[in-house]
Amino acid sequence: MPSRPKGLMTNRIVLAVTGASGPQYAMALARALSGRPDVELHLILSEAAKKVIALEADFRAEDLLALAHACHGEKDIAAGPASGSWRHAGMIVCPCSMASLAAIAQGLGTNLIHRAADVTLKEGRKLILVTRETPLNRVHIVNMLAAKDAGAIIMPASPGFYHKPKTIADLANHLAGRVLDQLGIDHDLFKRWGE
Repeated sequence: MPSRPKGLMTNRIVLAVTGASGPQYAMALARALSGRPDVELHLILSEAAKKVIALEADFRAEDLLALAHACHGEKDIAAGPASGSWRHAGMIVCPCSMASLAAIAQGLGTNLIHRAADVTLKEGRKLILVTRETPLNRVHIVNMLAAKDAGAIIMPASPGFYHKPKTIADLANHLAGRVLDQLGIDHDLFKRWGE
């Protein structure tokens, strides 16, 4: 487990991982954030995410959990991220399943991921939803619009190719870097256009 940064905990980042395909994106984010001395990473890993990791990834759920300063169970609605008085610098749901998108868009606090996202929106903090589904039906699009109207940033898992990726890790890092850009966190995960 990484050491905790000192000082006021407004440098906390919440990373929630749902059961959508693409846990490699979450791992890229966790790796980038856990190595920073100025960030305290809090991870919420759903039970569905653990199953998807076992089916899709070349890492274990435990490997992802080991990168966080603190881990919270999706059923632990008494955890810090469930309260607006628990300050943080932003929340990322990556990958974000369509079921989680629907719950967040409608303000349903059915688990810690959904409750923490709702609290993030009500407190006016950044909430980034890395949606992962294709094709999209009308319900998905309406839910994205509702979440956007509530203040969320919608970032579909659509990595770019201008940085000439050679591996899956390159693709995952590109998206992770774009998410970190939204939080104002410096990184060197990919070569920027024109640089």
